[in-house]
Amino acid sequence: MSKKETISLVLGSGGARGYAHIGVIEELLKYGYNIKSVSGSSMGALIGGLYACGKLDAYKKWVLGLDLFDVAKLVDFSFTGTGIIQGEKVFDVIEEMVGDVLIEELPIPFTAVATDLIRQKEVWLQKGKLVEALRASIAIPTIFTPKQIGARHLVDGGILNPLPIAPTVADDTQMTIAVNLSANISKKYQLDIPEKEQEKASGMQDIFLQMARKAEELFAREKTNDFDEMDMFDIMGHTIDIMQNAIMESKMAGYAPDIIIGIPNNACGFYEFNKAYELIQLGRLIAREHLEKR
Repeated sequence: MSKKETISLVLGSGGARGYAHIGVIEELLKYGYNIKSVSGSSMGALIGGLYACGKLDAYKKWVLGLDLFDVAKLVDFSFTGTGIIQGEKVFDVIEEMVGDVLIEELPIPFTAVATDLIRQKEVWLQKGKLVEALRASIAIPTIFTPKQIGARHLVDGGILNPLPIAPTVADDTQMTIAVNLSANISKKYQLDIPEKEQEKASGMQDIFLQMARKAEELFAREKTNDFDEMDMFDIMGHTIDIMQNAIMESKMAGYAPDIIIGIPNNACGFYEFNKAYELIQLGRLIAREHLEKR
């Protein structure tokens, strides 16, 4: 691989597994890749947008520094019936990080993918306030309330395009690397997680369980592949994975990336945002495996 090989980076949706994107980006930069454009859905849009505006390190430092009390203060439960969390407190912090920057002012092209809830269409957000585009793309149904931009009510981009390769097709780059957060991988990865981080993750688990229970426990249990242990919410979760994987396969039939970095869909529960350290390390490890083969 030549140094500074230019790439288009596509970051997929997948809830808390999205923290792995941070580790992937760090490894790509370590190996000398030059990220010239980014496209992302949901958590992929959030991490990609933060990288595009130069604030990913600040965000990583923030999430790794959160403790139980910090998280409790950030969770603003909604009583509107359109989602259990408004998300305004979290995005107040993110807006403070990124400022009032517009997507078209970013140093590299960036696309946040969202879904128009009423018109049932995929929406590419490539202009306007970055923080509003990120908020729209991560509006996971039942978790975050939808984001209104203009006349459109926008929700999670992963609904219609969990791995948005198409926005990068016209890029003048040497290759496209896509990060799939829902890969069906059985391999077990051994990670060295400091005891301090394990204790912090365990301490914060209850608050994310509470969030999940308020969403009718859709994502409140550890994933199981044993049918005898499944309840209706496990089956619904698996169904969503199947639907998103089918959408990805269909999309990639027309737009195949050069490299797909797969993060196992059982790396953590969809809601387990308390495992940031572990998932960042996992992203680094898996990215390294792929890049060392080149």
